[in-house]
Amino acid sequence: MRTHGATSGAAAPAPGPAFLSDRRVARAYFALQAAVGTLWWVGVATVPAVRSATLGALNPIPIFWLDLPLFVFASAAAALGFRAGAWIAAPWAALVALGMAGYATVTGLAGWGALLMIAAAVGSTGAAILLITGRIPAELVIRGPFRFRIAAPASPRAHRRRTAQQVAVFWLVFLALIPAAISLIEHRWGLALDSPVWLRGAGLLLFAGAGVAGIWAAATMSTRGRGTPLPAAMPAELVIAGPYRIVRNPMAVSSLAQGAAVGLMLGSWLIVAYAIAGGLVWNFLIRPQEEADLEARFGAAFAAYRERVRCWLPRVPRGGAPSAAAEARGGRARR
Repeated sequence: MRTHGATSGAAAPAPGPAFLSDRRVARAYFALQAAVGTLWWVGVATVPAVRSATLGALNPIPIFWLDLPLFVFASAAAALGFRAGAWIAAPWAALVALGMAGYATVTGLAGWGALLMIAAAVGSTGAAILLITGRIPAELVIRGPFRFRIAAPASPRAHRRRTAQQVAVFWLVFLALIPAAISLIEHRWGLALDSPVWLRGAGLLLFAGAGVAGIWAAATMSTRGRGTPLPAAMPAELVIAGPYRIVRNPMAVSSLAQGAAVGLMLGSWLIVAYAIAGGLVWNFLIRPQEEADLEARFGAAFAAYRERVRCWLPRVPRGGAPSAAAEARGGRARR
């Protein structure tokens, strides 16, 4: 969900963090993957618990003779800068991840192997894109239905209604359906861990508190910004009031906290990991695009606001909420 309003037009794609355009990061990842893959096969050969947890009842010998050249050696080649290695390692990791996920779902065995291979498939795909093209195309997240567009003029009541609908859909999909599926997989694959009752109670309190903060942020955006949190119907004004005085991204913070809270309530460490992963994706792929868009539209007003209010860590506001004009004057004075 979007954190601020905007005017009109389209900003140029933001460059994003430097590591998203550094081939050395991709090579380092493939080097780590080759090393971990080698150590894993040593563990499979020498530690029965490792073999059982990651391969279940599968015969490791034929898998070894395929995985060694297509995953370990190919990853090592990619680490040395040979792009062909990335072309081999990434598709192989995806194929094995798909097969292991199916095997773990049908049999209830080798859940850790399925989870590790899914992580390897995601990592290999991203590293392969970076190694082959020289960058991760983060701007793709704001294409199509997620392209930044101004909400059509409407009454405040209409904006509030659309915002409420968006929040409800977000909660249903990202805080109910997806976590429920993750929890089912976690138990089917034998990955569930015991969770104390007090931790589940803490999750309920966190969910309620974060939910109130998220609704406050959404209501502030729809009433002050004349739009909705959805990028396709974003507000027409820069919103720096309400919870936006405390933290620059209150809806992102509340959504991350709610996702983690659902994990605590269900006793699912995998849902907590899902929430953290979502926060990382938002921070490194989506936020640079959004903030570049806001700076292009609002200039010094947003630059001053960004300087004054932190992205993730709340601050204690002093006095009333400054206007956008005051933010712009403050930004010019500090230059």
